[in-house]
This record gives sequence, structure tokens and C-alpha cells, in this order.
Amino acid sequence: MKVFVAGAAGAIGRRLVPLLVAHGHEVTAMTRSDDKTRMLRDLGADPVRADGLDARAVMRAVGRSRPEVVIHEMTGLAGIKRLRNFDREFAPTNRLRTEGVEHLLAAAYMVGARRFIAQSFGNWNYERTGSATKTEDDPLDPHPPAAQRRSLAALGELERAVVNADGITGIALRYGNFYGPGSSFAADGEIATMLRKRAFPIIGDGAGVWSFVHVDDAATATLAAMERGDAGVYNVADDDPAPVAEWLPELARRLGAPAPRRVPVWLGRIAAGEVGVSLMTQIRGASNAKAKRDLAWTPLYASWREGFADGLGDASLRAAA
Repeated sequence: MKVFVAGAAGAIGRRLVPLLVAHGHEVTAMTRSDDKTRMLRDLGADPVRADGLDARAVMRAVGRSRPEVVIHEMTGLAGIKRLRNFDREFAPTNRLRTEGVEHLLAAAYMVGARRFIAQSFGNWNYERTGSATKTEDDPLDPHPPAAQRRSLAALGELERAVVNADGITGIALRYGNFYGPGSSFAADGEIATMLRKRAFPIIGDGAGVWSFVHVDDAATATLAAMERGDAGVYNVADDDPAPVAEWLPELARRLGAPAPRRVPVWLGRIAAGEVGVSLMTQIRGASNAKAKRDLAWTPLYASWREGFADGLGDASLRAAA
């Protein structure tokens, strides 16, 4: 199939593009950066430069390639620093989740694309009560921390636009927290740097449950959704949601970093705000049962435990092999 990938030079895009090519698809890869076009060409794609927030540029790029499938992997997450200013830090990504999706969908309608797949998120946005693991049918957080409200609204707007697309099979993939090459949780990523400085502590009891997905597993799930998924939302995460108090010390150990500090909630609130306290003590994980069943998808890394052991560094895409 002819596939258009927006955000192709990001952490997921650069793992997804060679996977699509290996499976015989013709890939047009969109990036904002001239510097990334050579890399995308080396991965086997036809690169095109366009800003996802420029409607005319997106229309031209998609119109030139006339794809059957459009995939939205655009984010603006580089340089995220302070959780207490969550919505402010995520503002560029939230625009790509709203305006960016609108532009790409309009272009997909124009060329008669059959499928549209978009990056969403599935972890902190679920309701923070009840079961420790949430399915796609569980409610999203009705009362998120104030500094996360705009980000949650942007995710909802993205999912409604995609799933309700008229005449297009629209799929929103609620990825868990990315780890592996190119992500914050890479061996050379921001989280690793903070852990080595003992600047990423466990707040309170560390009972907040996180769901992880390796970037290669996110790529294989996206391929599966493109080839066989029905319209709707799917959690894309590994089999092992775990509390912060369990995964964070193991990550530090695997990185050769000191054990993370523990700080009380009141001190964590000063440093990381209500968002940080929520992420560390209250959030729920995500079940991947629907994706495994309906997409016939199985993660290469069934657990972050094995992924942290050998999946944090940059290696060739295991999925393509």
C-alpha cells in the first residue's frame, strides 16, 4: 500500500518507516526538518518536508503522494522539563493533536485515503480510581489535575475526530509510555540523565501504575492496525503495568545509576506539582488485551523488565527481522 507517515523522524516514526518498507509498502515520510530528509531516504522512504500546522503544506505533501493510508505520529515533546507546567510544556504537541489532525484528515479526504491512524496516549488519562488496569471502555479522568486539563481535552478531540471520520477507517492508538532509542527513556535520554543525577525521585508511596511500550513494539502495533484494525481506540502497551516504586529502581539499576531518592508527597508537590504527585501515586495502567486480540499483535518485549535489560540502547529494528 501507499502510506504517508507524518512525524516520520520522531521516536516512533524512525522505527515505523523501515518496518513498513520491509513489509513491501511504499512510504512517503513527512518531517519539518531538512536535516532529517537524508535519514528518511536512507530508511527507504520518499521524504517530504512540511510543517504539520501548515494546512497548505500538508495538503500539498499528501496530495503529491496520494496515499491509501495516512499515519499521524507528530509530537513536539523535545525539551519537556517541568511536570508542574504540564499543559504549557505539551502545548506544541496539543496543537498537533488538534490542528495537525484536522489538516491531515482534510488531506486524507481529498485523496480518498481508506485508513487513518493517529498517535494517542493511554495511561495518566484514565480515571484514577478503581481497577489498577484500565481497558478502552473505562472512563477517562473526569477530574484531572488542573495543569493536565488542556492536554486531556486535546487527546479527546483527536480521538473523536479520527474514530468518527466519515468514509475512512479511523484508528487511535493509545500508546503507553515509550522507552527505547529516541525516547526519554533511552540509555541516553532525559530520564536516564536525571536518574544519574538522582534528580528523578519516587514521590510518596510510588503507587502510580505506569504502562510502557518499547518503540519497536509501538511500530509493530501500528503496522498491525494499518493492515487489519477496525475503527476505534486501542491501548498499545506491554503485558506488565507496574507501580513507580517497582519500575523506577529497576530502571536506575539497569542504567548503572544510583537508587532513586524517596521524598514525601508534600515535598514532591512543591517540585513537581499536582501532576507529578498524580503520576507518582495515583494513575492507573492500561490493558493491551484488545490490541492483542483484535490486531493479532504481540509485543516483542512482553515486559519492561526485559526491555530495560536490553532494549534501551540503539540497535537495529528487531521487528523488521
